[in-house]
Amino acid sequence: MFNKYFRPACALRVALGLALACPLGALAQSMEAKPEFLDATQRWLDDAVGAVRATEPGTLRMEVAVGALDSRLKLAPCAKVEPYLPPGTRLWGKTRLGLRCLEGASRWNVFLPVTISAYGPAWVIKGSVASGAVLTESDALETEVDWAEESSPIMSKSSQWVGQVAARTLSTGQALRQGMIRPTQAFQAGTQVRVVAQGAGFQITGDGQAVSAGVVGQPARVKMSNGRVMSGVVLDNRTVMLAL
Repeated sequence: MFNKYFRPACALRVALGLALACPLGALAQSMEAKPEFLDATQRWLDDAVGAVRATEPGTLRMEVAVGALDSRLKLAPCAKVEPYLPPGTRLWGKTRLGLRCLEGASRWNVFLPVTISAYGPAWVIKGSVASGAVLTESDALETEVDWAEESSPIMSKSSQWVGQVAARTLSTGQALRQGMIRPTQAFQAGTQVRVVAQGAGFQITGDGQAVSAGVVGQPARVKMSNGRVMSGVVLDNRTVMLAL
């Protein structure tokens, strides 16, 4: 995502990853950028970034840090270099950009390390939270963090984590992400629960005994009064919905 906070100085480096093919001009063995190549590329990238900004508006402030090629590489001059994303690669966090020579005496293919940061509002732990503790609003404060620092998605809304359980010990300064929390257990195995069986145009309510522990929104097994064991989705701390 790009927005008005996108830094122009980063446009050249970020949009390289969006290019399918871009004539970069002749490159020396050191792969140093040349002025005649920069102007044309910048114009192309300005158009590419403008198109992205028009289709994917957002509030994240993007920053890009481009690494260096291996100094041991000896690349032959090339009249046309194509940047591309290797299969399975995402322009997010620490990643890499492929560069391959399309027009040169010697065809080559190299990878350039890239780090993409995406700064935006998120919730950060402001004190130690023990594993298994239920999170409350007082456990975190809202601030700006790098969403791309880790692969696990950010919890940007308090409703996504308040009332959830810490999956591990959380420390001050950690941004809340999906991998850090889990739903609270609604009931234990052996608990008497209310069972709602719903079908096309009807609903039946009865009682049953939980065969497995129940977590809201997750499946649980329930033993009915006739001895039959069925599976349903936990609605709350005493209700399981069976779909018929």
